[in-house]
Amino acid sequence: MKIIAFYLPQFHRIPENDSWWGEGFTEWTNTKKASSRFPQHYQPREPYQNYYYDLSDPSARKRQAELAKQYGIYGFCYYHYWFKGKQLLETPFNEVLRTGEPDLPFCLSWANEPWTRRWDGLSGHVLMPQDYGDEQDWKQHFDYLLQAFKDERYIRVDNKPVFIIYQPGGIPKCEAMLQYWNQLATENGLDGIYFVETLNGFPIPNVNGFDASVEFEPHYTWIHGGCQDLWKVIKDNQEQDIGVMDYDKLWTSLLSRNPPETNKQVFPGAFVDWDNTPRLGNKALIFQGANPGKFTNYLSQQILRARTLYNSDFVFINAWNEWGEGAYLEPDSRYGYQYLEAVKKALELNGITIPNK
Repeated sequence: MKIIAFYLPQFHRIPENDSWWGEGFTEWTNTKKASSRFPQHYQPREPYQNYYYDLSDPSARKRQAELAKQYGIYGFCYYHYWFKGKQLLETPFNEVLRTGEPDLPFCLSWANEPWTRRWDGLSGHVLMPQDYGDEQDWKQHFDYLLQAFKDERYIRVDNKPVFIIYQPGGIPKCEAMLQYWNQLATENGLDGIYFVETLNGFPIPNVNGFDASVEFEPHYTWIHGGCQDLWKVIKDNQEQDIGVMDYDKLWTSLLSRNPPETNKQVFPGAFVDWDNTPRLGNKALIFQGANPGKFTNYLSQQILRARTLYNSDFVFINAWNEWGEGAYLEPDSRYGYQYLEAVKKALELNGITIPNK
């Protein structure tokens, strides 16, 4: 069983974020300014021993990989941001490719949404629009990806590099693009590309060309699992409405539903927690009741389901370091290393032993 953690690179400065959000902006900027909205609301979330790392520093990337290996994370799925030849937040991954370090398996998820001021990928207040272009643009994109696909650390299925697309329904000529990329892949010595569509909170498109789907949690279950009625609205400290969901109820729904009916392979998902107060303030969606002990139990069950119901070698966790959404495995000031220990224990409960490093 291979546990893959989604990985956010927005922990280093870029000129665009300086311009849009203020000089020196990183994901830590939002995390630090968050505040508790109601009694027993766990905010702000602070990293263990105040380790506010910068991902342009190779020692930070090395430390993350060492922790991942130690606690049973097989690899990272790095978010990839490509806007018709324009990249954002590319430095950490480009350094992973250039230096060959850290020695940890990886794949890419193309987060192909426009960037907006509301952090929702929708059409309002667009900062960076998404334009997919034509074959010339697709080739430029493929040529960049090829150096990653040929890296020996890249995660493969059937000897094909795994490439995830977050929102296939937003790509006007998606099927043609996938066919073209597969053609280019074989021309460049690959066996093809193993395309994976993301099952998230967006409408699920019917696009040909994908080999598999991945459940992006908790979004997939709360939108497509009949969980909308599990939300409740409470008043925060400023007497403003805020959405809250019970952590256990969402996980119970996730673990009780059957895999989606499809002729494609489905990779099941898992999530650590959810609270996007740092990004949305009083418009946040918050889960209540999460702790490492519960996560151990739920992840253990999902690993078992991956084997028995999904026939999958992978479980994708949201996330390694989504601090602005409360979805992170990294050590924090409240729980220390307990969420990482939960991953290791969940694997051990399924008979999977983590080698000593």
